[in-house]
Amino acid sequence: MTFSDRLSRFGDEVFASLDQQRLALESEGNTLYNLSIGTPDFIPAESIRKALAEAAMDPMNWRYALRDTPELLTAVCEYYLHRFGVSISPDMICSCYGSQEGIGHIGMVLCNEGDTVLLPSPCYPVFMAGAKMAGAEPRYYPMTKENGFLPKLEDIPADIADKAKYMLVSLPSNPMGSVGTPEFYNALISFARAHDLLIIHDNAYSDILYDGEQGNSFLSYPGARDVGVEFFSLSKSFNLTGARISFLIGRPDVVAAFRKLRSQIDFGMFLPLQKAAIAALSQPRSAVIEQCRQYEERRNTLCDGLTDIGWPVPRNKGSMFVWAPLPSGYSSSMDFCMKLMKEAHVICTPGASFGPLGEGYVRFALVLPPHELKNAICSIATSGILKGDHHE
Repeated sequence: MTFSDRLSRFGDEVFASLDQQRLALESEGNTLYNLSIGTPDFIPAESIRKALAEAAMDPMNWRYALRDTPELLTAVCEYYLHRFGVSISPDMICSCYGSQEGIGHIGMVLCNEGDTVLLPSPCYPVFMAGAKMAGAEPRYYPMTKENGFLPKLEDIPADIADKAKYMLVSLPSNPMGSVGTPEFYNALISFARAHDLLIIHDNAYSDILYDGEQGNSFLSYPGARDVGVEFFSLSKSFNLTGARISFLIGRPDVVAAFRKLRSQIDFGMFLPLQKAAIAALSQPRSAVIEQCRQYEERRNTLCDGLTDIGWPVPRNKGSMFVWAPLPSGYSSSMDFCMKLMKEAHVICTPGASFGPLGEGYVRFALVLPPHELKNAICSIATSGILKGDHHE
């Protein structure tokens, strides 16, 4: 069987390699601390689970949805107004099965073969995959420690920006945990206007910010709705990762084109999932705020604990991830992750999987409570992996 050349654009999925090693260690009876995949360990609110269960008992809800229901669109509009102070209309909204799927598809809506797109580096892998599926040429703008892991717009060559169809921006960022400022977003909107490109903002972590930072929507800044769209996800704020509920929100022409593509491959979001989304968007924010506080406690426990055992890891400002520079003496993030799993039984993700500028780092997901994080830190300390005789 000969498969399409398109598949050659993609490398091996890093989580598969890590999972194979994990299964081998678990089969030997080892206790592992899995901090690799960002699926929350918190439980979805009972009101959300009840809404899904009750809707699933109605046999009429097992038919094709064909569209986003008026009730769902109204819930999204009301949420954006109350949460972000942003007034949107139903023609600015289209659901999709998670932001990962949405970002994977939107390049096909916007790009022809050979078009240029601007992506962050490091970045979440689907940013690269989505561009490649569309046949676009990714051009990367660096997100470096020296600039607080924020884009440095003035360093993007003008001729590249002029050619680009879109620029994908993810803040709070995955994997680095950096947070955008009003000054940056205002500059980004001016940049988009100057170069006639579309901004695609990934807004998955607007409810997980630390040290008094406030989450926001890209669309809350003046002029944003003229130059951009954003993906808004229910996965991390409401612990609905497996349900895959996300929305593309923004410029009506872009949303309409995205909806047209989706109509070719999908018959609408399962109606009980739409009911669950409405319940999530309608619930009080107190539980989300408390959950953010618990994430902050986890961040402090992990970053400070690793620093205390001789692995300096700075505190990030947002997201459910910690971006840790490799300990002294190591250079390959993949080799270090394998060694960390084998010798300390702690699983994290190699920075190299987030693009070339990710090398030299690893990503931890804050998906264990503080007492288990302390156990993981203790396991790292006693393994000897931070000592010179274990280095590459």
